[in-house]
Amino acid sequence: MLEIKDLKAKVEDNEILKGINLVVRPGEVHAIMGPNGSGKSTLSSVIAGNPKYTKTAGSITFLGEDIDALSPEERAHKGIFLSFQYPVEIPGVTVNNFIKAAINEKRASEGLPEMPAGELLRFIKEKAALVELDPKFLSRSLNEGFSGGEKKRAEIFQMAALQPKLSILDETDSGLDIDALRIVANGVNKLKSPENATIVITHYQRLLDYIVPDFVHVLYHGRIIKTGDKNLALELEERGYDWLIKDFE
Repeated sequence: MLEIKDLKAKVEDNEILKGINLVVRPGEVHAIMGPNGSGKSTLSSVIAGNPKYTKTAGSITFLGEDIDALSPEERAHKGIFLSFQYPVEIPGVTVNNFIKAAINEKRASEGLPEMPAGELLRFIKEKAALVELDPKFLSRSLNEGFSGGEKKRAEIFQMAALQPKLSILDETDSGLDIDALRIVANGVNKLKSPENATIVITHYQRLLDYIVPDFVHVLYHGRIIKTGDKNLALELEERGYDWLIKDFE
């Protein structure tokens, strides 16, 4: 589904990614961990096509297509979804209207007509219930006045409604209490299928108690320095990163 080869990227003159190699197949969950400043969020932004970052080498192939020339919108239409660490507030645009527009825009990109109003309403309510999102939030401005947990739940709701092929969750657990973490993680798990894949970016092992990864990658100084299964995350929780990164200083 996703194949990254020798990816290098920079912000202005600061090279952050220094040769990333990663393959994500349908049905898989990959966790990317690492200390602050290791390049985790940069990797997610480069995959999504954030113009702030400049790819200087390597390739990103999604569903067999090199997506280097595609805009963020085109990548989203192809099926790439990025959940932000700090979701943006959009005053005046309700959650309901935002998600209606997003669903129909995605359908238009696939050559499909707009979803009939009644069917769309039922679909939205079904997906909101999936992530235990109170229906009253659908009439509120997107993320405005939402708690951290509500913002993250609203993003997983968007993911449920858009049904992406590849979901990238950038520190979705940041600032969440245990109840909110459980609800968000349960939503992610319910959406998992053999046809889609998920990349979870996190500092902490606790999220991986709920979203069990097939692979755990440790990113440091712009490179993946170790890959393992879920037990690697447990080891990092117990021992920290020092034992692993000392040979790469």
